[in-house]
Amino acid sequence: MQRSETASAILAEGKLRLSAAGREAHAAELLLMHVLGLSRTELLISLRDEVGEDERKRFFSGIEEVAAGVPLQYVTGREMFYGRSFTVTPDVLIPRPETEELVSGALVRAARLWPQEGAISMADIGTGSGAIAVTFKLERPGTEVTATDISPAALRVAMRNAERLGAEVAFLEGDMAEPLSGRKWDIILSNPPYINPRDRREMSDTVTGHEPHSALFAEEKGLAHYRTLAASLPALMSAPGLIGLEIGHDQGPAVREMFRAAFPYATVEVVRDINGKERMVFCQIPGKVYGQ
Repeated sequence: MQRSETASAILAEGKLRLSAAGREAHAAELLLMHVLGLSRTELLISLRDEVGEDERKRFFSGIEEVAAGVPLQYVTGREMFYGRSFTVTPDVLIPRPETEELVSGALVRAARLWPQEGAISMADIGTGSGAIAVTFKLERPGTEVTATDISPAALRVAMRNAERLGAEVAFLEGDMAEPLSGRKWDIILSNPPYINPRDRREMSDTVTGHEPHSALFAEEKGLAHYRTLAASLPALMSAPGLIGLEIGHDQGPAVREMFRAAFPYATVEVVRDINGKERMVFCQIPGKVYGQ
């Protein structure tokens, strides 16, 4: 005879197991919603309903993974970004709210620079899950979007997301801006690795133990990739043009100075996120300055 319990009972047990492991108990609710295919409202309505044995096993198997430190997003294989569900695997960084703000800020600035929905070009360097590239394409469909990554595995995840969400994006394999050479781009966005390797010991084991280190850490106290971009992007940018970068909360002054030196006629601004932390740098290049 198959064992069966109510959703309320297994949810309570799941929360207890996560709390005992020092993990966020709320993850149990999100996991049960995923296993049962229910929204939060639907779950609340169904708390007295019995859960089948297969669903129960899947739920507690996921609870064991989360208790061991595996990020919930890797257990469910999903994360929301800009209102859309993206596939995520351990081959890619889990998309975060700060990156949503980078996309939003870029879209606002793009609308000012190119008010008409004509064909402009945008490249996303180090695309990972494809969240930036796919979202920009879906929010501004007239844009020609290209995404790069050095990881073939990450590109496979990004391609899967683009196909599933119906976004026409071109994908190129290569290091940083190298695949983009040979032409000009109107917009370049990037959320490069920017964490100082020395900060690793202060980070959660759910991040350091499971997310790809190549997408997290960078040399020169986390600034190495910004220096590479500042050196390579002047040859790639159109005028007018827009560059948008996600940064670490204490990297604003250093990154701003790099791009002021690289683009002396551009407007370079450090932008705070919703929590008041400096998390973005936008470099707006005026028209007809570089003879482009």
